[in-house]
Amino acid sequence: MYRIGIDIGGTFTDLVAVDDAGQVTIAKYPTSLPDQSIGLAEGLVALAEELGMSRAELLKQTALIIHGTTAATNALLERKGAKVGMLTTDGFRDVIEQREGLKPDRYNVRMAPDPVLVPRSLRLPVEERIRHDGREEIALNEQSVRDAIQTLKSEGVNAVAVCLAHSYADPTNEKRVGEIVAEEMPDAYVCLSSDVLPQIKEFERFSTTVVNAFVGPILSNYMNRLRTRLGEAGYDGDVLIMHSHGGLATIDDSIDLGAGCVLSGPAGGIAGARFAADLTGVRDLITFDMGGTSSDIALLDDGEPYYSSDRAVEGTRVALPSIDIHTIGSGGGSISGVEIGGILKVGPESAGSNPGPACYSRGGTRATTTDANVVLGYYDAENFLGGRITFGGDAAQNAVDDIAAELGVETVEAAEGILRVINTQMAEGIRIVAVRAGTDPRNYALLSFGGAAGLHITDIARILDVKRVIIPRQAAVLSAYGMLATDLRYDYVRTCVKDIRSMQGAELREMFAEMEAEGRARVAAAGDLAERADVIRTLDMRYGEQIFEINVPLKGLDLSAEDLTEQVAQAFHKRHEDLYTYSSPDQEIVLVNVRCSVVGVLSSMPQEPSLPNAAGLEPKGLRHAYVGEWLDVPVYDMDDLAPNHRIAGPAIVESRTTTILLRQGDHANVTKTGWLDIKVGEVASSALAAE
Repeated sequence: MYRIGIDIGGTFTDLVAVDDAGQVTIAKYPTSLPDQSIGLAEGLVALAEELGMSRAELLKQTALIIHGTTAATNALLERKGAKVGMLTTDGFRDVIEQREGLKPDRYNVRMAPDPVLVPRSLRLPVEERIRHDGREEIALNEQSVRDAIQTLKSEGVNAVAVCLAHSYADPTNEKRVGEIVAEEMPDAYVCLSSDVLPQIKEFERFSTTVVNAFVGPILSNYMNRLRTRLGEAGYDGDVLIMHSHGGLATIDDSIDLGAGCVLSGPAGGIAGARFAADLTGVRDLITFDMGGTSSDIALLDDGEPYYSSDRAVEGTRVALPSIDIHTIGSGGGSISGVEIGGILKVGPESAGSNPGPACYSRGGTRATTTDANVVLGYYDAENFLGGRITFGGDAAQNAVDDIAAELGVETVEAAEGILRVINTQMAEGIRIVAVRAGTDPRNYALLSFGGAAGLHITDIARILDVKRVIIPRQAAVLSAYGMLATDLRYDYVRTCVKDIRSMQGAELREMFAEMEAEGRARVAAAGDLAERADVIRTLDMRYGEQIFEINVPLKGLDLSAEDLTEQVAQAFHKRHEDLYTYSSPDQEIVLVNVRCSVVGVLSSMPQEPSLPNAAGLEPKGLRHAYVGEWLDVPVYDMDDLAPNHRIAGPAIVESRTTTILLRQGDHANVTKTGWLDIKVGEVASSALAAE
């Protein structure tokens, strides 16, 4: 039986099938817009062809499909979601527009605020009021709710976000408002803030709920089309969806919490990185995922990523826990241009998959990163994606010629300039991620994946002075591959604002027990998918005079201990010192949120078998490429690699889905599973000489 992972990117849809013996088969297919399910269905045809069977035969032998989707992401980025109405406590309708009272660039007096997803005319007050401690101050006036609903109906609203003040303390009124909306607007998508994010802080809760209402109908429509297409193709098994927190959920749960899928695709890459950390034993990694439209960067310490509940997408806050991924608009399809003053710019505008880079010969005429790589001779123009796309070298040359003419330089200089600009941008993105975590990128290895990354990663490593790069055999599709090593996950939160030392351990244990029971019930509802349920417990805490909390893991703490709250206090001091280099043991410690994640552990993905040893490695040919000068560079086929083979740069290593460039001084060692472990630059030469 097979497991299939599917990751839909801005340019390509990546598909990976793993059988019971751990054998991996991959395929890439151009992403179809606006309906991504079409490209997904056709991609399954391509995947089946790689296995020598029909799509129907493949799907009959498939036990599970795991999918990372950009449907919610694109709806938010392009502002093409549902028409949302918002019902809120009288006096709170402007919370999502006032935000936190600060601009992203607070000293830019001309900076316009980001547009909100719900205009003020559709943010309507209802009469009710719950206090912060859960006491009712003003009873719910149901007529005010029905009057507001009539206005929303007359405006053609098809999604409603119900966001009442302090509903995290008592959701009774909010649930009743939701019932009334369902009665009056049976076809509308309705979500409650007490379901989406039941925690303190109105702006984060309201904004996240509005995002959920905005993307929910779009995601629902996509998921229903997906189910239909897969059913018509002969698949009747389970489909799980990747969420921003790096875990999986069922389709129905994903529709209910669409905001949890906003970073669905990139999270798959981090799942792949965690798998890579376990496989290679390299636990401190910076992940670099370069696709056709953008690049995603994240940090893993001891094999685990950082998480954040403070993410903004296009100026809109999504406060659900998610893997801390930094995305920049630099990819293989990033379009180059010359600005006033002769300044070369690359991205963030992308050629996408249609028309794509000029070299695709689909109507694109503007030079992209990929076109620059073609001009410099790095690609096999006849065998890109196994021949599914044939590069037009003349079209790429003409596009880069236009940039060269504007800059007043030779074509080769223009192509090199495009790569230097985009490599510098991507290196700076990595540096920002590392500095934000309070660490030095030189202490990490770079894990390179995504179809476009291999041609850039050693140059980026040089800019950062990073000495080691790891490139998986499945680099072009690692996000899809990583999803197959992921588990079901459900996150819960309860707000409890108290001095931790004034609490009893029993109070904490009771809150954890309630959330754990709910999570275990949802895992059980998924049927036989999960082998067991694991529990992760954390707390959001701060010192008394602070206004922002930090998340404190409770791993290793004995919840049954009599001095539990004192142990929690010590864990907070240590976490604060780790993050900020100091702690204040004499200060009051305030607990704000209690968090619990229940992980439904799926059966382990079969390990890819080790490759057999082979005799010495010979290049399959030479390619005339520019590596500081025009040289005939040896080209190696990744399928020919065997454990302990070594490749010295300059050289090109390629498969049907990715191309890797080794510069002078780089040395790549092939691992037992066919991955490349690269030592970069002059340090590589001296290190190998010492072995």
